[in-house]
Amino acid sequence: MLEQSYYDKADEIIASYGTEGRWLIPIIQDVQAEYRYLPPELLTYIAGKLHITEAKAYSVATFYENFSFEQKGRYVIKVCDGTACHVRKSTSILERLYQELGLSKGKHTTDDMLFTIETVSCLGACGLAPVLMVNDEVYPSMTPDKVTELIGKLRGEANEVK
Repeated sequence: MLEQSYYDKADEIIASYGTEGRWLIPIIQDVQAEYRYLPPELLTYIAGKLHITEAKAYSVATFYENFSFEQKGRYVIKVCDGTACHVRKSTSILERLYQELGLSKGKHTTDDMLFTIETVSCLGACGLAPVLMVNDEVYPSMTPDKVTELIGKLRGEANEVK
């Protein structure tokens, strides 16, 4: 069960677009931007507000890979494993991330909800390979040692905010 503030925020987002079904995608994009995931309860709520079926809302949200029903960490780290990055050893970057964060292929988010690791097919920065992206910032020419430095920096930022 979500707190009332989630529903209040959803109402605020819906109000900025309107209650026509055509606004479903931008509304759930904004919800996901707010919470770093799409709470299933909110998707059901939004469907009701837009007068569309829950099935239609779920079919849209599950069709697009961008939407996630699982909570993500404050820092979402996307490791490129496209051809250019792969041949430049992006696998060792991913292995170092798993080691540094105590994660694995089966566990993508740290218990403290600080980090989530995802692999992606391409980040569109092949000339800078291997690359990773943290939230919206691209980090080029990564090495395992640079990963260790980056994780330390991000942990430091997170501690400053607390």
